[in-house]
Amino acid sequence: MKDFDYQIEMRDIEKSFGAVKPLQGVDLKLEKGECLGLLGDNGAGKSTLMKILSGVIMPDKGTFYFEGEATRISNPREAKNIKIETVFQDLALCDTLSVASNMFLGREPLKSGRLIDQKKLHQQARNELDKLGINIASTKLQVQNMSGGQRQAVAIARAMIFQPKVLIMDEPTAALGVKEVKMVLDLINTVKAQGVSVILITHRLQDLFEVCDRLMVLHEGKCIDDRGIDQFTLESVVQSIMGNPQEVSMV
Repeated sequence: MKDFDYQIEMRDIEKSFGAVKPLQGVDLKLEKGECLGLLGDNGAGKSTLMKILSGVIMPDKGTFYFEGEATRISNPREAKNIKIETVFQDLALCDTLSVASNMFLGREPLKSGRLIDQKKLHQQARNELDKLGINIASTKLQVQNMSGGQRQAVAIARAMIFQPKVLIMDEPTAALGVKEVKMVLDLINTVKAQGVSVILITHRLQDLFEVCDRLMVLHEGKCIDDRGIDQFTLESVVQSIMGNPQEVSMV
């Protein structure tokens, strides 16, 4: 197997929408099993960058490498084909379906006559949840009857079925209670421990210090800060997001 320095590497990414230029030559590097916190104020360009990585939109300029090989991602299917999965903020779950049906939607195990094998469906769903340490009483529960943290866990479990190498997470702890936030953060650490690289977008800055190895800050379409998490304090993160990165004295 060929060695590579980075799981993914994006170089000199540019994107314009008319006169608006959300990305102006951004570089991004991500190591295997690393959690990168991608930060920036509204309009900084982080969502555009992740949409490019997940194949939702195409960049105007720039190159992309996956495991050291030059790669082109033209659509979400191509991103999935190289094991990049995204859990968007809206989760895209079907409220009236069960946990198991949401996890395997469109990929349900079948038996003769093209009927869904319900027993196998729920067994496989339970196995996947157990692998991630997700505590959900029954895979037959309808998603609409679950808490926000449980719904987030189902969305992550669904993405993990594809055995991703990179998992992009957009605001996974937004609007969650304290216990649910801890559950989701523990789940992110579990995913990391399995060798999956994670890109985390969040406005809950305290969460970064629980799961991230490195922080990258975008400001007006450019990367202005990219350092290990141990080189930040909560105050210096805020300063970077405001466009004024500061070195932190290490004692």
